[in-house]
Amino acid sequence: MNKPAIDVLGIGNAIVDILSHEDDAFLAARDIPKGAMTLIDEETAAQLYSEMGAAVEISGGSAANTIAGIASFGGNAAYTGKVRDDQLGEVFAHDIRAAGVQFNTPPATTGPSTARCHVLITPDGERTMNTFLGACVNLTSADLDEKAIADAQVTYLEGYLWDKEDAKHAFRTAAKMARAANRKVSLTLSDLFCVERHRTDFLDLVRGNVDILFANEAEIMALYEVSDFNSALAAVREDCEFAALTRSEKGCVVVNGAEVFHVPALPVEKVVDATGAGDMFAAGFLFGLTNGRDVENCARLGVLAASEIISHVGARPETPFAELAHKHGLA
Repeated sequence: MNKPAIDVLGIGNAIVDILSHEDDAFLAARDIPKGAMTLIDEETAAQLYSEMGAAVEISGGSAANTIAGIASFGGNAAYTGKVRDDQLGEVFAHDIRAAGVQFNTPPATTGPSTARCHVLITPDGERTMNTFLGACVNLTSADLDEKAIADAQVTYLEGYLWDKEDAKHAFRTAAKMARAANRKVSLTLSDLFCVERHRTDFLDLVRGNVDILFANEAEIMALYEVSDFNSALAAVREDCEFAALTRSEKGCVVVNGAEVFHVPALPVEKVVDATGAGDMFAAGFLFGLTNGRDVENCARLGVLAASEIISHVGARPETPFAELAHKHGLA
């Protein structure tokens, strides 16, 4: 049987990351809480953008990061996410395609502008994020490419999408399309607060539609409302084929039926920026899984990607993951 044309299709919030180095005085003058992630409106976003210094603009959002990571491993990856037909929408589309990802979602022609996250990096390495969600939350079922979903081994869904009714419907529709094509569905829980907002719906989705679940330790415990990791582990093994759970410096645990795999974290000289670590762990794991690797190898690829991404600023690898995998004997 021929291998599907796409390894993983990601569906998520399409956000342009705008990274700029600023000093503490810049934050103080605008009453921006250092180190926080603050949601802002479109007017505030435009004003802040006009006042920032030289910046780097890249395609971002949790699922987009994961899909770009899969492409960096050499995988066939595609992405669905909503942008506006504006300058930053063009930046998102160009950047993610340049990373080797198929991106064909039609841009919105009306409504809010393209989502962006203004990432202010101070001299101490702290990242302060101001996010305007804009067009990305207006994804609907009409934006889904049923053929692409059918052509993908795995459809990977970002938990943040669950915050809007239209996006939630798109989420469920994509899962049904993948199921109808006899493909696998993967979900990342995205964020502890996201789990707490949508616990009942997430549990229902996991138990009926998700084959591969990604979460960190706090998220999986919150999903099952338990106070210890082992209880969460026992619960999730009953609900999906694979559960890949990250535990920061403790590495990860992957459950596959009766089997449990523990893979330690790789040492890094210095943790510079933990943003995107979970996204890249998912990238490594999904690349391995869709390219015939055993479960432990998948987990090791995930740990490798996460260790690379936390060693520098930004959620894109400085060294291609395919090169790193070869160097570490995981190619």
